Amino acid sequence: MYITLLWTDIMVWLLLFAILLWGYIVSRSDRVREQWRAIFKSPIALSSAIVLLFYLSFALIDSIHFRVEKEHRVVSLLDIVFEHRVKNRERTYSAPFALKEYAKDIVIIDGEVKQIYRDLKYVHSGNIVIGTIKAISIGLTISLFLIWGHILYRGKSYRESSIPWVTGYITLTILIVLFSWLYIMSFNYHVLGTDKVGGDVLYQTLKSIRTGVLIGTLTTLIMLPISIALGVSAGFFRGWIDDIIQYIYTTLNSIPSVLLISATVLIVQLLLDNHPDWFQSVLERSDLRLLFLVVILGVTSWTGLCRLLRAETLKISQIDFVKASKAFGVSNFNIIRRHIIPNLMHIILISVVLDFSGLVLSEAVLSYIGVGVDPTMYSWGNMINQARLEMAREPMVWWSLFSSFIFMSILVLSANLFSDRIQVVLDPKNEV
Repeated sequence: MYITLLWTDIMVWLLLFAILLWGYIVSRSDRVREQWRAIFKSPIALSSAIVLLFYLSFALIDSIHFRVEKEHRVVSLLDIVFEHRVKNRERTYSAPFALKEYAKDIVIIDGEVKQIYRDLKYVHSGNIVIGTIKAISIGLTISLFLIWGHILYRGKSYRESSIPWVTGYITLTILIVLFSWLYIMSFNYHVLGTDKVGGDVLYQTLKSIRTGVLIGTLTTLIMLPISIALGVSAGFFRGWIDDIIQYIYTTLNSIPSVLLISATVLIVQLLLDNHPDWFQSVLERSDLRLLFLVVILGVTSWTGLCRLLRAETLKISQIDFVKASKAFGVSNFNIIRRHIIPNLMHIILISVVLDFSGLVLSEAVLSYIGVGVDPTMYSWGNMINQARLEMAREPMVWWSLFSSFIFMSILVLSANLFSDRIQVVLDPKNEV
């Protein structure tokens, strides 16, 4: 077994490196540091940021892949952690914390046909109270260790800081204790039940985090340079450049996005089906389709931010300090770099976080109608699509829809709350 890199793994780790590098560069500015301190002075914003980092950590863990030569498959670090639920599949549906299957099965006992609830094979009737106490103890130990390390790192500045670190510590502790409880309980029970083929729903939901986070972050990474370059160029240079850029995004906006994305995804799907020799495993094939979907969403989602940046650039370019720079012969590139872009950063950051939420929801919608990620890939959209038929069963199977809805809602809600605080702090019209 050795480490292997998928295309999306490379992109997500490069993105993480770029974010850390950008954070280091902007942290050298006292003004920028003060702005981010003002953002995290809000307890809601701090808690939301911790939740987003918690989701990101799962996406990163699931982006470390290993190739198992003997079994001819690729597994992630998260697969290894949940190996006890990956290999041990039940026969069919079971409810959360159930000991028996969800529906009766016909069996022959002593020559007599009966309908009974079969026992689950890979569930052990453990003491939930003892398991809960053990999970809380482990979770508190891990969180206290992290909090203690953070306090030592901050030193004297911790006492003088206006950031509500206590709220952050409480949020972090709740998340760690909750996940510790889910993980420890998963050894004895199917905490969130099983699906039609006996797969563990908790494992599927956690695997879906990577898909949602990658769709939101990588698509934003692709659309952002296009939006900034075209929007600023249209607003600053005007004339025929503005006319061409307006024509391009007006034409794209006139085409229904779902139809455009569906047509492109189907073309990509046909290409992948005609070249099965490109892939050594099903995971690599589904990963490449995810990469193509990210690119397609990025190319078709830049128009809104581009229009917004164009309008704002038109306004900024008429301000006195920009006119003075032109009069003194400052190059257009330097004017854009030193005057235009810095005054657009609040719009860009707000749009990035809001677009992230929208793209996570878009993946669910596209997968629901069958033109999203590969059906073999774990995603909240595929879980919701599967739940469409499960909700019509008798008795109703509700836990797949419930699990995907809760995890996706928490991610989107955290992103929206965080973006609200960014808007309040970074918008020059507001005073914090």
